[in-house]
Amino acid sequence: MADTLSHKLIRAHLVGGEMVPGQEIALRMDQALLQDILGTLVMLELDAMGLKRVHTTPSVQYIDHTLLQPDNINADAHLFLKSACERLGVWYSGPGNGISHPVHMERFGVPGQSLVGCDSHTTAAGALGMLAIGAGGIEVAMAMAGEPLYLPMPEVIGVRLEGELPDWVSAKDVILELLRRHGVAGARNCILEYYGPGLATLDAMDRHVLANMGTEMGATASVFPSDEVTRDFLRARDRGADWQPLTADAGCRYDRDEHIDLAALEPLIALPSSPDKVVPVAQVAGEPLHQAYIGSSGNPGYRDFAVVAEVVKGRRVSSEVSLDINPSTRQVLSALIAEGHLAALVEAGARLHQPGCNGCIGMGQAPAAGRNSLRTVPRNFPGRSGTREDSVFLCSPETAAASALTGTITDPRTLAMPYPHVREPARMTLSDDWFVPPLPPERARHVSLLATDNTPPLPVLNPPPDRIEVPILLKTGDNVSTDDIMPAGARVLPLWSNVHASAEHTFEALAPDYVARARERGDAGHAIIGGSNYGQGSSRENAALVPRLLGLQVVIAKSIARIHWQNLPCFGVLPLTFADPTDYDRIEQGQTLAIDDLTRQLAAGRRIQATLDGAPLELVHELSPRQVAILTAGGVINWLRERGISSTKESVS
Repeated sequence: MADTLSHKLIRAHLVGGEMVPGQEIALRMDQALLQDILGTLVMLELDAMGLKRVHTTPSVQYIDHTLLQPDNINADAHLFLKSACERLGVWYSGPGNGISHPVHMERFGVPGQSLVGCDSHTTAAGALGMLAIGAGGIEVAMAMAGEPLYLPMPEVIGVRLEGELPDWVSAKDVILELLRRHGVAGARNCILEYYGPGLATLDAMDRHVLANMGTEMGATASVFPSDEVTRDFLRARDRGADWQPLTADAGCRYDRDEHIDLAALEPLIALPSSPDKVVPVAQVAGEPLHQAYIGSSGNPGYRDFAVVAEVVKGRRVSSEVSLDINPSTRQVLSALIAEGHLAALVEAGARLHQPGCNGCIGMGQAPAAGRNSLRTVPRNFPGRSGTREDSVFLCSPETAAASALTGTITDPRTLAMPYPHVREPARMTLSDDWFVPPLPPERARHVSLLATDNTPPLPVLNPPPDRIEVPILLKTGDNVSTDDIMPAGARVLPLWSNVHASAEHTFEALAPDYVARARERGDAGHAIIGGSNYGQGSSRENAALVPRLLGLQVVIAKSIARIHWQNLPCFGVLPLTFADPTDYDRIEQGQTLAIDDLTRQLAAGRRIQATLDGAPLELVHELSPRQVAILTAGGVINWLRERGISSTKESVS
């Protein structure tokens, strides 16, 4: 039987379950990726498990989010993470190396291997023919400890690309077109697999843009073949030996089919404040502009910066606009310097920032309130920029550059200049000098964690009661993101490793009184009601852990985004959906939810019988028996202790 490439990759890593869409499968993970803001929690989780050395090879810790150092908190966290890497056998990529996703692709990505990361945009590595999946940090910790990664078997959407992109249209416009068609939940529990003759026209970093932002559609992963384009990318970095050809079988069938004629696309833009509010740039042309932001994992390639440099070369950016350049990696920055592009950007009036995530996560470059900011970042949820009253648009580097010159949102096709076709240099210098390799086991065992007041041990969580009777403390609308639950930005993000400190900011934008009301209830608990796609966006497990610390016992929603749905039971929170979605409309904040015989009901089937102020309410759970055991134990760490964690403590040389 002819196989898709996605099925081939899954089968090669399958250690449990059947490859039937919706059924839970278990996958062996070859590699692990950690970014710093959630890496601290992962390291604390591994310490709580008693792990001596990680099993995934390589495992890499990146410092890419916490780069602002207005005080000692972030610098202390870097020292903590470095000591944890030395102790556990993890590579350490320090501040200045760049964003985890493009750096990992440059340095560690290998076609055919599997990768799990505590960042939703880990999917970007699918550009190299990897099976790359974002997950909550606790699940990444389990994979690093030698456990499989569990997830529902995805459907595979085949995306056939034909033709060639016209001038002034680039990879960002391709993924924006898919978001325009299918929305932010259109690929939930699916893999996007790209194929077709149009692929040959997209280089590896163009593919990264698509694979990265597949997560904005809810995709579990995005998969590209490993072909000549992949080999060229690896050869340019002296890594040709890591290449192998990988492709789908001729005649394979996909669960769903999609087709894009690249030649028919035009410059697109996502309006504030969701990645799927996509319209042609021409539709909003002429709107005033305050900021144009280039960089992030959403457009991290050399070409994405060089094309901007060519557009503004010899010109001046509008005095009304801040053109912010955020190089993605040290390697890309070096190449831009060597090719003269950095000088062109600076001379045109651009502002240069250090390689890293920076303003994408609200760590600097926050725009003025209510002023339009065009960004090449992957998502534009309200307040993610660092400014709660922001007005962030998502667009291509071409659109951002053209708009920076004119001072208004501009369709780049209207510029009076030829399109600058830019290609990555044939050789991209790659050095190991900025990476700290794992210590050998005999030295690692003598390393102590450099814990600080901001990295306290994780709290012990109690199992849920068998009878739940709690008030509805909060009711939300559709598409609530993990940014809404646990804010980022320079003010809150440095506190993420301290769940007690970050708890004070939970839901602060949506419900400023939530924390106080939750603390009044304390251990008596509460429930939250969500709309469709509750918990979309970043994989941050503290969006599940911190509300649990505040007493959250149950989340009921029309639908729950995949990663957040998996994070909730990992910390003892019961995720449920409505058997009848119209029941959402009759629930009000303050009503009382009751569920009797929880353990028996979870074991008996998918339906959960509950009451709302005494009236019957039928709910549904989609948990596997393994997840039920985790939930009723009070979370993953308790579950591992109950099983006996000696297997996860084994030292691996």
